[in-house]
Amino acid sequence: MITLCSLVFLLAYTALATDWIDYPTNGFATMTHYTLPEDFVAACGCTPDSTHYPTAAMSQMAYGSSTAYGPSCGRCFNLTLLNTFTSDPPFYPQVKNSVIIKVTDLCPLGGNGWCSATANKPNAGGAYLNFDLAWPSSSIPSDFFPSNITLYVIQDFGVWNVSYESVNCLQDWEGGQASDALGSAADIGSVCCPANPTPFGNETCPSYSDANGIPPDTTNTGAELAPSIPCSYLFMTCVLSGSLLFWIL
Repeated sequence: MITLCSLVFLLAYTALATDWIDYPTNGFATMTHYTLPEDFVAACGCTPDSTHYPTAAMSQMAYGSSTAYGPSCGRCFNLTLLNTFTSDPPFYPQVKNSVIIKVTDLCPLGGNGWCSATANKPNAGGAYLNFDLAWPSSSIPSDFFPSNITLYVIQDFGVWNVSYESVNCLQDWEGGQASDALGSAADIGSVCCPANPTPFGNETCPSYSDANGIPPDTTNTGAELAPSIPCSYLFMTCVLSGSLLFWIL
């Protein structure tokens, strides 16, 4: 008698599960950076040795899962610095540094953060995709992010506009020929980190969230909270609606 209710919940979940961002193989994004300890096994479950080479986390709704692995795990991208936009005036470097990274981690949604873009709303930089570069890193020069100290005083702007291009991991990523840096770590649970996913979308790693019934958290922290509905009310509504359907039939 609760078949109707189950169907409603299933449809609601399906709507949430299809909100992942389907990004093109090349385009524009924002880029931030975070600290990732060497030999740390991040969300995708890539091997510890992958941290010896350039890696990055991807914003959650493009990553494709709210926890563990997602369809973007293992993909490689060539990221090129374009300009800053939070500084006044914006900074356009004379030399546009590039780095080829492998996606090994998830950058979660959080308020209006740079990784909080959804399919219907870009982040504060107008981008639907953010790469959170693991930096500082022994594999990336310490001066990778340029600045003009005389004009801006600060060395680190924190966020950049970048262009990105999907590339072949085995041929182009620095760790592509290092066998210990490829694939997933062993004996640590739910992992998926293909050595060289197809550049047109990862057909190897599903969404861990979708597979385990965990819908993405798309909460807008700036929005007014909806009134809470007690679980008991939902249960009784489902039972009654199911009973009504039964009597109608």
